Amino acid sequence: MRKLTLGLLTAAYVAVALLAAVLVGRGAPAGLAIGMATFIGALGLCFAFHGLIAMALDNARLSDEIGNVREANLVLADQLEKVDARLGQIVETVTVDAERRSEALTSEVHQLEDLVQRMSDRLEDQLSHQVSAARAPGRGRNPQSAALLDTVRDALADNRVDLYLQPIVSLPQRRTVFYESFSRLRDETGRVMMPAEYLSVAEPMGLVAAIDNLLLFRCVQIVRRLARQDRKVGIFCNISLASLSDESFFPQFLEFLSANKDLAGALIFELGQAAFDQRGPVEARHMARLADLGFRFSLDKVVDLDLDFQDLARSDVKFIKVGAQMLLDQLEETEGRLIIRSLPDLHASDFARLTRRYGVETIVEKVESERQIVDILDLEMAFGQGHLFGEPRAIKGEVLAETDMPVDLMQQAILRRAGAR
Repeated sequence: MRKLTLGLLTAAYVAVALLAAVLVGRGAPAGLAIGMATFIGALGLCFAFHGLIAMALDNARLSDEIGNVREANLVLADQLEKVDARLGQIVETVTVDAERRSEALTSEVHQLEDLVQRMSDRLEDQLSHQVSAARAPGRGRNPQSAALLDTVRDALADNRVDLYLQPIVSLPQRRTVFYESFSRLRDETGRVMMPAEYLSVAEPMGLVAAIDNLLLFRCVQIVRRLARQDRKVGIFCNISLASLSDESFFPQFLEFLSANKDLAGALIFELGQAAFDQRGPVEARHMARLADLGFRFSLDKVVDLDLDFQDLARSDVKFIKVGAQMLLDQLEETEGRLIIRSLPDLHASDFARLTRRYGVETIVEKVESERQIVDILDLEMAFGQGHLFGEPRAIKGEVLAETDMPVDLMQQAILRRAGAR
């Protein structure tokens, strides 16, 4: 289009120049020479005029473009100013939020430090008194028991209490959905002491509660770590009747849990069936206060399947653990029906549905073989636990250290004071 316009303008300029040459050279004696000169001059004037007009148009267009660029720059500068203001607000909000979270974390850490310090003082006095009592003459304790009690005390003082976790899986998928926590003590040589070894002296002296209390804090550490990794996995943590009835420990622990109710979905407190049946008004009240915060309970060491499910529901018991072999030994076939011996009126496969009706899930523990799994799946059990799915594994100390929770203050305080004596 631009070439066509240029061609037409050139033709017009030539025509104008020819017309001027004809008009000027018609009456002159040397008409041809004058006409040619007139033609060339007129044609040059036309092209010069065309150049001036084109330059003026280009200048006008350039001025418009410059104006548009300036306007765009003004709009961009305005947007940048708004973005800068918004970024300033975001930075201020993030800073304020970070400071708030930092203050909350600092407050939580200080609260836990204070709680653990108070517990360490009490635990130290308890340990010192009980070890002295164990060594006192006339108590009927042999040297081996006294030495073992010293080993337990030293393990607590030297922070040789390890946390072990064993997976609890969904059935039949075998996907890990929970962990159960266990405590293990190590003697000064590093040898792991199983509960069956040290409970014989620790339980009569009341040290099991101290070990359970320490395990509670370790479980809180792990739950915090899993939450940071956005892992939706719960942990079963043993809580003893001694801890529930301890009017010194429990209010402090409840105070800490009240400030950390977000742990409720991931921390399940577990006690044995016999302990649950023996709980008194104080223990029941303290369980109810934990339930008010959203925490759930589990019964393990179940030996009687004829349970009061209404009582379990009232007490916020959401899980029961039944030994695999114990459960299978309870099965018998009567008149073509497979029943559980302690529940003769109930078909065996209906037991899991019965518990779910009261909001209770059954976990079959101590599963050791694939043959047991076949029978367990026939009973429509939802969860399994045992060496078949994974043995308890120790959690490394550095993993616990990454949680930024000062639970080790308890052992440090005990060690410092015990050494002073």
